[in-house]
Amino acid sequence: MASNNDTISKTLIVAISLCLVCSVIVAGAAVSLKEKQATNKLNDKRANILIAADLLQKGDGQDVEKAFAEKITPQLVNLAEGRLVTDAEKQEVTAAGLNPEVFDQKKSSKTPELSRALDGAEDIASIKRLEKFAEIYMVKENGTVILPIHGYGLWSTLYGFIALEKDLETVVGLGFYAHAETPGLGGEVDNPSWKALWKGKKLHNESGDLVLQVVKGKATPGSQHDIDGLSGATLTSRGVSNLVQFWLGENAFGKLLANMKAEQAEQVLELPADESAEEASQEEQAEDAATETVDETEEAA
Repeated sequence: MASNNDTISKTLIVAISLCLVCSVIVAGAAVSLKEKQATNKLNDKRANILIAADLLQKGDGQDVEKAFAEKITPQLVNLAEGRLVTDAEKQEVTAAGLNPEVFDQKKSSKTPELSRALDGAEDIASIKRLEKFAEIYMVKENGTVILPIHGYGLWSTLYGFIALEKDLETVVGLGFYAHAETPGLGGEVDNPSWKALWKGKKLHNESGDLVLQVVKGKATPGSQHDIDGLSGATLTSRGVSNLVQFWLGENAFGKLLANMKAEQAEQVLELPADESAEEASQEEQAEDAATETVDETEEAA
């Protein structure tokens, strides 16, 4: 005869209690780790920005957060107009539920107020929607510009960065930090040997046409614009070529790059008022000193 402790109801109570306890533990762990996970995700993004700009090598032990703060200046830009965002536009981003200081471009592209649908002819990168604003990254030391890029390959959307020298014409580096392409085929976008092929390539030809591309097979020796295609991964190669051409083209960063080429980068990415005033004051002082020197020389003569 079974004891009272073996009844089905008591067994269920014990099982449910265990489930509740485990659920509380798991939920508590998830909440406590949420901030750490967000920080790790942000630092992974920062690391990939530094790697694209050739400022960091994987596994070299650098403090990514510190290196990013010391070497990089993020700037939020208006893609359509090719300029820095205004205070009113920052408020627009905030009103849509995003943080303009730590901008989530992926989420922005899915927010109707901050993006627009692309038609088939425009959408060579197969991204469907284009965000109104994007965050770019300036290297403080040498003027290198790092641009976020993404687009569809064979099986997935590839997310990455392309870095350009201060001339905005020469590639410093390219890398992807998220994709689901086939390992050993399209996944070779992560191969250091293939990524090294991008360094030193030029965006435009002598006529000013955007011609940087991934070709099928091997690039012509000495070509300034062509990158070897990935062996056995024609569609991924084509996808990379399309997304690079889209983001460097007139529908994305093209206008910003043109504006930055037309003027000094400091004028396009306006210095804060206090810095500008300080520079103007220093120039005036230098001019006054030069005038005084000339006057003293004339009096001595």
